[in-house]
Amino acid sequence: MLRSLALFTLLSLGTALGQEQKPNPLVPLFDGKSLAGWHGMGHFDPYALLAMNGEERTAMRARDDAALAPHWKIEGSDLVNDGEGPYLTSDAEFGDLELELDYKTVALADSGIYLRATPQVQIWDTTEKGGKWNLGADKGSGGLWNNKRNERMPMVFADRAFGEWNHLRIVQLGECTSVWLNQKLVVDHVVMENFWKAELPLLAKGPIQLQTHGGEIRFRNVEARAIGAGEANAALRAHSGEGFRAIFDGSTFAGFEGDVESYEIRDGAIRCRAGHGGNLFTKSVYDDFVVRLQFRLPPGGNNGLAIRYPGMGDAAYEAIEIQVLDDSAAQYTNLKPWQFHGSLYGLVPAHRGYLRAVGDWNYEEVEVKGSRIRVTLNGTTIVNADVAAIAKPLSGHEHPGRLRTEGHFGFCGHNDPVEFRAIEIKEL
Repeated sequence: MLRSLALFTLLSLGTALGQEQKPNPLVPLFDGKSLAGWHGMGHFDPYALLAMNGEERTAMRARDDAALAPHWKIEGSDLVNDGEGPYLTSDAEFGDLELELDYKTVALADSGIYLRATPQVQIWDTTEKGGKWNLGADKGSGGLWNNKRNERMPMVFADRAFGEWNHLRIVQLGECTSVWLNQKLVVDHVVMENFWKAELPLLAKGPIQLQTHGGEIRFRNVEARAIGAGEANAALRAHSGEGFRAIFDGSTFAGFEGDVESYEIRDGAIRCRAGHGGNLFTKSVYDDFVVRLQFRLPPGGNNGLAIRYPGMGDAAYEAIEIQVLDDSAAQYTNLKPWQFHGSLYGLVPAHRGYLRAVGDWNYEEVEVKGSRIRVTLNGTTIVNADVAAIAKPLSGHEHPGRLRTEGHFGFCGHNDPVEFRAIEIKEL
């Protein structure tokens, strides 16, 4: 609960590194008069939608939109669905998001809110007569019903009686979802799993969908806002917990050694000098630890995080180098999978698509525990691997550093002005 209060404070005040980060305002997604800004789409795999050609997508949209009218209507300020037909789907796609809405439903109804076209924040009949206590309906609405590995049920029961309006507030940060139902926290920053491809993280962005199933449901006051990078970074840092200490004071290289002359300090950030490279690393040695930091990439920017570096040699092989790379740049179209951002270079490919736009500050955490390394980028886990279990490195090159049990933490410069700030470590 303390963690969620911290999140609420950060989302409300929106501060990061002492700089004001004014939150975007909530914007109505329903104008109260029409379905402008919405279209029809049912329970449909977004990967399959992406694979369609333009004509196929247009034809599918036309069919779904035609099916909206018999099942959706507007009564006063309410969006009303009869429990059937395609789901009302936002034209806009969202990544990090705050969503608020009111809903009112009836006995036997079973509905929900899809985030990034993925099921779902659950809404259902929670009474014994509803017949789904064996499925957990007695625990209440608001849970992440389709989760298999992470918590799926709400922490507390918060539903109001039939005939009363319920208020949902949902905050999506990276792959994690927080839900308040009628001002009670029911889901506290829990990973929302990828229903469509369980082996992948949640999609980086997608539409909101108002699910329809089993009985009438009404929605009103549907509002949303995109959460900006600064605000998201502050909230993610708050969620990562306590016990961290700063290893960079924002103004000097105290505590660092190596290729110091190849780096500079600008506006509270360590930056690799353009046209320079080499390894800048901590004087301290770490075995198991978590590091959290922010980084900013210029177009085509390339750097790396050195993990358990021995203080000499190529960190990509004598240690583990975690890629820091603008892999969207045209010059990198032919990269190997293990070269994209967040990958353990030559060893483990990272999931792609979770970097922010070039020029924005990204938030990253790396947990090193024994031989297991987890990389979380902007709130989404993109690597979770045991490097000791790798029989043969993907690069075809020997990587003796992957079996090191301690070493320095640092940065691997590759001639580009990549920046790092708010660098903190927690020893485990």
